[in-house]
Amino acid sequence: MVKYLCEDPMTIHRAAAIATLILAIGIPLNAQEPLSPGGMVDPPARVARLNWFNGNVSLQPATLDTWSPAALNYPLTTGDHIFSDSGSRAEIRTGPNAIRLNWETNFGFLNLDDRTVQVRVTEGAIEIRLRQLDDDDTWEIDTPQGAVTLLRTGDYRIETDAARNAMMITVRSGTAQVTGNGINQTVRARQTGYFQEGFQGEIQDANPMDDFDYFVGDRNQRDDRMPAPTHVPETMVGYEDLDANGVWNETVDYGWVWRPRVETGWVPYQYGHWAWVEPWGWTWIDNASWGFAPFHYGRWAVISGVWVWVPGSMVHRPVYAPALVVFAGGPGVGWFPLGPREPYYPGYRVSAAYVRQVNITHVTNITNISNTVYVNQRVPGALSVVDREAFIRSRPVHSSLQGIRPGQYNGVIGYAAPVAPTRESITGPTTNRSVAAPSQRSMSRPVVVRSAPPAAPVEFGARQEALSRNPGRPLSTSEVNDLRGRQPSTVLDRTPIRRSLPDSAPRPALVPRQPAQQQDRPSTFERPVQGQPDSRPQEVRPQENPRPQPPVERAPRPDFNRTIPEIQRTPAPEYRPVPVRPAPESRPVPETRPVPELRPTPRQEQRQIEPRPTPEARPTAPERGTRPVPRREEKREEKKAEDKKPA
Repeated sequence: MVKYLCEDPMTIHRAAAIATLILAIGIPLNAQEPLSPGGMVDPPARVARLNWFNGNVSLQPATLDTWSPAALNYPLTTGDHIFSDSGSRAEIRTGPNAIRLNWETNFGFLNLDDRTVQVRVTEGAIEIRLRQLDDDDTWEIDTPQGAVTLLRTGDYRIETDAARNAMMITVRSGTAQVTGNGINQTVRARQTGYFQEGFQGEIQDANPMDDFDYFVGDRNQRDDRMPAPTHVPETMVGYEDLDANGVWNETVDYGWVWRPRVETGWVPYQYGHWAWVEPWGWTWIDNASWGFAPFHYGRWAVISGVWVWVPGSMVHRPVYAPALVVFAGGPGVGWFPLGPREPYYPGYRVSAAYVRQVNITHVTNITNISNTVYVNQRVPGALSVVDREAFIRSRPVHSSLQGIRPGQYNGVIGYAAPVAPTRESITGPTTNRSVAAPSQRSMSRPVVVRSAPPAAPVEFGARQEALSRNPGRPLSTSEVNDLRGRQPSTVLDRTPIRRSLPDSAPRPALVPRQPAQQQDRPSTFERPVQGQPDSRPQEVRPQENPRPQPPVERAPRPDFNRTIPEIQRTPAPEYRPVPVRPAPESRPVPETRPVPELRPTPRQEQRQIEPRPTPEARPTAPERGTRPVPRREEKREEKKAEDKKPA
């Protein structure tokens, strides 16, 4: 059982009164400048997490125009881009919903807030497993050929090919709507839609599964085998890794707590690095595969000498925080984790409502907060200290820890480190990994959008001077808008968009093809045939073996192992009345059904023949003009003739 390491009750009472007065007059609970209500926009409560990847996966943060190696557990938000190189894949999660990236895929978030998940895909393929869709949620995938809106929970695959300017969506379950470029069509469960600019889309039966689909299926089975969480909500990002990497126990003081399976001497917020992530500022990036939820939600405590994570009370959607720690003053940068029932007051500009929501799992009454005495401040080993250079350059913390002399870090300075970031604070620690990046053509391809995304971000170089004047505090919305107006050249407008508008002239819908004609489709997303205009879809005949090869064996674009129908401008009405399984041509439809009047005839003749005692072939034919002799009289005459014969 954990006991609070605090002073006498009177000291706590006086501290609580002071904290209540501070909150009442609107002064933050740290030593930084007061929060300014002007131009204040709360950051989103929801983020996405890069929770798994293999191979060469790169990240382009919203405020940079360069690519860097991606880091596990990096929080993704509006403006961030991910690129998976050849032979590489990645998985992004936001609560129970997952986004999987195939190789050679350029993916980015146009908007990610509490109600909208809007992404762009300019090349490659993604798969979205939408397990939760609230009434006010919007999921939109924007491509150069159209905007895809997910209308129901389900499994969706969207891929686009720049060479043919084509997009394909396969709906395994659920319903999706495709709009833009004169298209407004619905793709339902077990269907595949093909869309090419300048042509109306074609809806057919779902394509067969390929290597990427089997990879997605394996990841889905992992989720299906996982029991539903009982101590945290499914909307908590990172909840899916807790059960496999720790154990749950119920305690008297804190309710249900989670103990990670770690080696002796492990301390939270020591095995990872710090990074500058807008709009929250200094953010903790943990190295552990499970290291997301316990460091951005809940609190930490020590029970019987072991660190445990205390998630707190259940809420529908807990608010994400960059790091739930308290920073201590000293020659370097020091911090320790917040304990149960201790408030977190953000170091970035927020409203009072945001403060209540971010603390609601542990503090129910924000107007009666005492943050003077911290449980973990005096726990041996809880305080972590690195020098300022290691902190700013996002170096691994555990290898950069410094020794602490008694009394060196007694003072608490707030909930954000008063350190100005540099460009390296965003890109993360330097590694020997090669950095892959999409082509400039891929990045500059305009996408069709249905919902207008937020304004493009301002490059970090234009922010840096203002950030240095107030170390550790991100710029407010009004400050960013001011920079955008005064220095328009610093706006990273790398995502050209086209609004989705209805087509004024309706186009003829394509007639579904017969199964026998599906083999005439091109075998893959092929480039246009040389000598032919690129604006028209070209038909590529299949090889001798019409079965597509596994994507891993194809080059250079193995992920587009998908058939595309020959797009037709003119409908073919002759195929409409033909059933799915037509009868052979040698037997016309009328002949396959006998005429009803002829059926009872043989049955009536059979009933007339059956009662006759003697078959027609057995009796002796009578002579012409005589009456037939009955059988009984014939026998009597034969007996008289025998009696008249001489002896």
